[in-house]
Amino acid sequence: MKLGVSRISDEQRQRVITLRRNNSLSKVSELVGLPLGTVKTILSRSGRFKDNPKHRAMFTLPEEQKATSTQPATLDLPPQQVVTGDKEVDALLWLRAVISTGQAGLIERAMEAAKRIETPFKELEKRYHDYLHVSQPGNFFATFGAIGFADLDSLAKKSIMREQRRCEALARFGDAIFDDTRAEVFCTEMLRGLDPRKDVIGYDKHEAAERFKQCPEYLPNTLADCLYELDYWIQLYRLRNASDSYYDNCGSESDAREWFVFGLLAEIRPRSRDEAKAVLKYMRDHERTDMEESDAIMDNLLM
Repeated sequence: MKLGVSRISDEQRQRVITLRRNNSLSKVSELVGLPLGTVKTILSRSGRFKDNPKHRAMFTLPEEQKATSTQPATLDLPPQQVVTGDKEVDALLWLRAVISTGQAGLIERAMEAAKRIETPFKELEKRYHDYLHVSQPGNFFATFGAIGFADLDSLAKKSIMREQRRCEALARFGDAIFDDTRAEVFCTEMLRGLDPRKDVIGYDKHEAAERFKQCPEYLPNTLADCLYELDYWIQLYRLRNASDSYYDNCGSESDAREWFVFGLLAEIRPRSRDEAKAVLKYMRDHERTDMEESDAIMDNLLM
């Protein structure tokens, strides 16, 4: 005899929901002794396995506002300086400073000027390396400053990207880019009273997880929700770093939240093959395949 969904107890419904987080649909059906169709209906009506709109609203960057201007009225060139005493090396140092402004017009002029330097850039890189070695004896790291010295193209791409992000940060946050976001305030409130010095991330992972789980309305329901929030923290960091290259967010409540959500990738079952592939792509693109949680995440995706 098949039970209608309306005749199933609240305890049975909750058991189906709980089991689904770590088991396939067919396994849940087997464990609770209910038809597969009934299990699917319970899960669908629960809403627990659909993207959580409240969660996404919390972890969304502000909309970009149209700025009157994000560029200076005039493009001032960095001053030319005698650094090494080698005219060609100093010329290349200056061109790198111009490119590092991120200003497209200045970068274009610098790249054109670079074409007039006849000495191969790799030779200039070696001469700069030798200068750093001699000028800072005993400093093992000194010559690291010459790495990539000759690669103006890569510097130009990075500088343009940085400037684009700086402009985006201004359009989204105005002058408040370093003010706590609503999500950061939420994380601080949830972890209030915990010792922030128990782990590498600042908070004990298990204690932090228990706190965050006390507010289910802002928990990810799906792996897609997890990736959405993880991307929020990545983008927030990038915008702030573009605004201040010395910006560092280590050991904060938001770091604890990010680690918590990353751990959920090992707990929340993928709804589809595409969702599982999205998690794998995230782990590959962000070089997180060798983290402590990585094996458990892979097991969850391949189960």
